[in-house]
Amino acid sequence: MGEGRPIKVGVAKVGNIGASVLLDILLDERADRGDIVIRVVGSGPKLMPEEVKEVVSKLLELEPDLVLIASPNAALPGPSAGRELLAKAGVPTIVISDAPGKKAVKDIEEKGMGYIIIPADSMIGARREFLDPTEMAIYNADLLKVLACTGVFHALVEAIDKAISDLKAGREPELPKLILGRDEAVRAARFSNPYARAKAMAAYEMAAKVADLTVEGCFKVREWEHYTHIVAAAHEMMRQAAKLAEEAREMEKQGDTVFRAPHNKKGMLLRKTKLIEKPRKVEVEGQVGGQAEA
Repeated sequence: MGEGRPIKVGVAKVGNIGASVLLDILLDERADRGDIVIRVVGSGPKLMPEEVKEVVSKLLELEPDLVLIASPNAALPGPSAGRELLAKAGVPTIVISDAPGKKAVKDIEEKGMGYIIIPADSMIGARREFLDPTEMAIYNADLLKVLACTGVFHALVEAIDKAISDLKAGREPELPKLILGRDEAVRAARFSNPYARAKAMAAYEMAAKVADLTVEGCFKVREWEHYTHIVAAAHEMMRQAAKLAEEAREMEKQGDTVFRAPHNKKGMLLRKTKLIEKPRKVEVEGQVGGQAEA
């Protein structure tokens, strides 16, 4: 493999979690990276075994060097069937899932795969009396803001880029084994203001607790008026978490200390904190590439 040709990154989106919505775009935010080629295959909102097998089979036809498979609850039959196919193919794989995905960690490790579990990526309030397309879109917008502003996406990109850098160097990729909790997320966001950091921590914790309500409302409570109130409360909690997460970023803006990490054309993550300054190269273990370009 090594340097020379772009690394083929295959993304399998089976079902939906917040992190999967922008997963491919996070790796090439300006669409100018020359070191990778990304291809995405998805099953839409459903993730039954046959649907996931079809997605993974199509992805394998593209002969990827690295596969990212994102799904709710990686322990479900659908995502598990997808991992079986990927394990047989021997392709380096990173599983990205929400809190229930912790139940699949043993199987993932036994297959030699990596994983990034995101507890704040909470299940939506999927009750017909409450959830329509507009409510679904608003919830995901709020969730994405939490994941972005608290540092989850920074951590996600850094972990995936490390594996890509290894492949570029001709090494066996170091696949992440990461439960991406509150502390890991805010550390990746590199907050300068301690109050901003505290707000981000609160936002992350609130988002993670949303799943307690949505699981209760979707699977435990039978009386429809009651479960409708419960899932509505969960969405209100995510809305407030998004507000707190945005407040954290706004505080960093006021101090001109927002951490930014754009990719350059060779795939290196650059660094900057002041708005009016050029992104700079910072030596990070595992990164591959020549002189950094803004």
